[in-house]
Amino acid sequence: MNVLVVAAHPDDEVLGCGAAMASHALKGDRVHVLILAEGLTSRDEKRDRSGRKKSLARLSGAALKAHAILGVKETRLDAFPDNRMDTVPLLEVAKAVEACIEIWKPRIIYTHHGGDLNVDHRIVNQAVLTAARPQPGSGIESVLCFEVPSSTEWQSPEFAPFYSPDWFVDASKTLSLKLKALQAYASEMRPWPHPRSLRAVEHLARWRGSTAGMEAAEAFSLARHRVF
Repeated sequence: MNVLVVAAHPDDEVLGCGAAMASHALKGDRVHVLILAEGLTSRDEKRDRSGRKKSLARLSGAALKAHAILGVKETRLDAFPDNRMDTVPLLEVAKAVEACIEIWKPRIIYTHHGGDLNVDHRIVNQAVLTAARPQPGSGIESVLCFEVPSSTEWQSPEFAPFYSPDWFVDASKTLSLKLKALQAYASEMRPWPHPRSLRAVEHLARWRGSTAGMEAAEAFSLARHRVF
């Protein structure tokens, strides 16, 4: 089957569902990735245009390398403004997602949780739910929301829905591939004990696995499910 992962920034997709992506690929499913924001310029204001271009090229290369490790069939990198997606009409973002749904016709979509602290993550969640709304003829079976360390858990439940996973994917055999793919994103990772460190990512997978009776797992919140 076709699987679509929609993420805001390069590395979100691997942090959120890299092990699940690898599991799908190993089963013969066709995994497609859409990354909507360019993921860099909000941290890169002082660099000149040439420097930004080179940095973006390196980040794009890191994404393709990580996806090759996970067995991704096709990657699309868009260029919405980093950490400024709330300045873009939601309709434009939803149309970008709709275009990929039309091409790749996924049965399962993985994307951000709607309560994340990062504004781009929230916008992407809304765009995906809009683009994947259950219309006659749609083949989308499930929309699953992933957690991104240093975003999902940093949001206050006072202001947004608390992340409460109810869907677990066994990562016992693919966690090593996820960690290897994250090494391709070395510039985006942080040293322990930051939650976006390799060690923290592994600890989270082990903890999620223990709550579901597995050696390791990725946890998701089910946003929508249809039985055909």
